[in-house]
Amino acid sequence: MVQEKAGQPLKPVDLPVPMPGFGEVLLRVKACGVCRTDLHITDGDLKNGAYPLVPGHQIVGIVEKLGIGTRRFDIGQRVGVPWLGRSCGNCRFCLEEHENLCDEPVLTGYTKNGGFAEYTTADEDFCFNLPTRISDLQAAPLLCAGLIGFRAYRMTDRARHLGLYGFGAAAHIITQIAHFDARKVFAFTRPGDEEGMKFARRLGVSWVGSSLERPPDPLDAAIIFAPVGELIPLALRAVRKGGLVVCAGIHMSDIPSFPYADLWQERILRSVANLTRRDGIDFLELAPKVRVRSHVTVYELEEVNEALKDMRQGSLKGSAVLKISS
Repeated sequence: MVQEKAGQPLKPVDLPVPMPGFGEVLLRVKACGVCRTDLHITDGDLKNGAYPLVPGHQIVGIVEKLGIGTRRFDIGQRVGVPWLGRSCGNCRFCLEEHENLCDEPVLTGYTKNGGFAEYTTADEDFCFNLPTRISDLQAAPLLCAGLIGFRAYRMTDRARHLGLYGFGAAAHIITQIAHFDARKVFAFTRPGDEEGMKFARRLGVSWVGSSLERPPDPLDAAIIFAPVGELIPLALRAVRKGGLVVCAGIHMSDIPSFPYADLWQERILRSVANLTRRDGIDFLELAPKVRVRSHVTVYELEEVNEALKDMRQGSLKGSAVLKISS
């Protein structure tokens, strides 16, 4: 499925099977998650895509062909491909082990074609081995919603009372990790979203309310998954002195002005950018131990625009995944 330019719906196009370059593998795509970042790309909120573009960056695929110089995988192996498709390895950030901040990254489904297709290529060094006990449809959401959520979650360190703003694909995975670590989760949904509140309660959160409400206990940390800048002052007011607010999205609407008193007393506001391979390795080792289970709504490849529409309207609970091949 191809997007000709930002703001246009995706359309089916017959493309030749791509050839893997040096260090790349050709993958037959089995499943690909549909992420809110895909929505930001297709809606034109992120404007630097390599159009015409095949989006999709939560890819589960089978290695079909090996490019020159490959060494990690064999034909027939199942691998996962995340948002960070390659880093340059030479800039100061890569050399300081911050490849997520690389000056010249390759981003799957944004600056190179991704997984809303039957075949794609990927740099083998940025592919992950996937736990065998996790199915294709369950594995796909782990590759962005899970990974970015996990990176944000680790930033909260020892937070015992954790607030999650925007209870969707990432939040419902991280809730399971937080419960495994014996932390209390406070879920914040859009005002009036009764279905979202029910969804959060089914996952056993300690409290659920609208984003306009104050939790019953001060939060040690909060993660904002919803791309809504107005949530930042609300989250700062909900965290205790010295508390932390993490913005986990790649795109967010403008942050309104707020009084310095909301940030004072050593509260911290920070963002998450992309992911590192270490994030992926650690998370994919942990997920089977926690027995993470994603709530998945399955779509066929040709239904990708419907999946994006459902996400745009807020009617999805959990993760959307395209089933592409058996």
